[in-house]
Amino acid sequence: MSGDSSSTGPVMVDPTHAGGIVVRGTGSELRVLLVTATRQASLWVFPKGHIEDGETPEAAAAREVEEESGVVATVSEPIGTLEFRNARGMVRAQFYLMKFVSEGAPRENRQRAWFTVDEARQALVYEDSRMLVMRAAKLSRSNEQ
Repeated sequence: MSGDSSSTGPVMVDPTHAGGIVVRGTGSELRVLLVTATRQASLWVFPKGHIEDGETPEAAAAREVEEESGVVATVSEPIGTLEFRNARGMVRAQFYLMKFVSEGAPRENRQRAWFTVDEARQALVYEDSRMLVMRAAKLSRSNEQ
């Protein structure tokens, strides 16, 4: 991602990419999944990837989360979008709040880690990503009640 990213509301028309903000636990035990970036192994990001032809954004998000992290998760609801330019052009990413189901070995050569909300905010470089973590925490906590 580059510094010229922007964040919009929960749903985007015609996204090119989809990803998940996977949460597990409740209350003070709430954790958020992050993975290392492909091109910068020191950078923590949300798992996301290109939406394949004929694939829904929700299905792409679940597939990408599993491929990049080894985590199986179910889509709860759209949580927000990010737009940015990378080496291949414009990326229009739809993100979903996702609930943890299980975890195995990642299929891609990435690290994964479960962060507290505060740790995730510190680990994420971009402010728009930090805002999505806060939105995910708020939605997760309101869904507990």
